[in-house]
Amino acid sequence: MSYAQHKELSGNRTVAIIIVALLHAVLGYAIVTGLAYNVIKKAAEDLKTFDVEEEPPPPEEPPPPPPDQPETPPQVVAPPPLVRTNIAPPPPMAVVREAPPPVITPTAPPAPPAPPAPPPPAIVTKAQSAKGNLQTLFSSDDYPSDAVRNEDQGTVGVSLAIGTDGRVSNCNVTSSSGSRSLDTATCRILRSRARFTPAKGSNGQNMPDTTSTRITWRLEG
Repeated sequence: MSYAQHKELSGNRTVAIIIVALLHAVLGYAIVTGLAYNVIKKAAEDLKTFDVEEEPPPPEEPPPPPPDQPETPPQVVAPPPLVRTNIAPPPPMAVVREAPPPVITPTAPPAPPAPPAPPPPAIVTKAQSAKGNLQTLFSSDDYPSDAVRNEDQGTVGVSLAIGTDGRVSNCNVTSSSGSRSLDTATCRILRSRARFTPAKGSNGQNMPDTTSTRITWRLEG
């Protein structure tokens, strides 16, 4: 073989080697690229199939209590110093004197009528004696029979209550004659026979009254 042929074969082999190397490189790239795509796609599918639950964080511990601090007395705040400022007095103002309001004197209400004067106390006029002498109301026929038999005689003192009609409403023996029959007969006869002019008050109305009298019983010889 000549040197020219040998050189031509060497050149063709080198070209063939380069082409083969390029083919291997392209195939390797294709394989690597396809495998990487499949791996990434599978990983993405795996990520879509399940969710990863994160564990909740542990509860926070309460902070430790602050250390005891010594009580500090409150600070004494001194009041700010008083600053006196000289303020000029305001200018005098003109005083406007208003006319005094009219004085209205209220009219005094009429005085209430004086209460009626109380009626004067009733003046009692003593009852007058019955018409004629009371002794004349008695006769010898009125002498009680038992007093005649016993020869009883004497004077009976009585107190008489006189009503507004002038009649004797009550009779009380104030001094006895010593004979019960004579005392009883005296009151009985006065209540039934005696008539008085009744007492009258200041208003002219009849009023009850009392009076006293004495009746003497004597047997005729």
